Amino acid sequence: MAQTTVNFRMDERLKFDLERLCKDLGITMTTAFTVFAKKATRENRIPFELSVDPFYGAKNMAVLNKSIQDA
Repeated sequence: MAQTTVNFRMDERLKFDLERLCKDLGITMTTAFTVFAKKATRENRIPFELSVDPFYGAKNMAVLNKSIQDA
């Protein structure tokens, strides 16, 4: 199968931490991302839960906006 290169940016500290984790697991970052890509495409979803910080939820934002208007 033909290979291709994928480039993207991430925080320097995050990259360092991921490299260390991969080393501890005995894999490369390329292997880690390939595992992610294969699992995501096989399951047709992001293979872990994504959530939004509840601080920015509609109910809390309404309370914050009211507080701002009252101030």
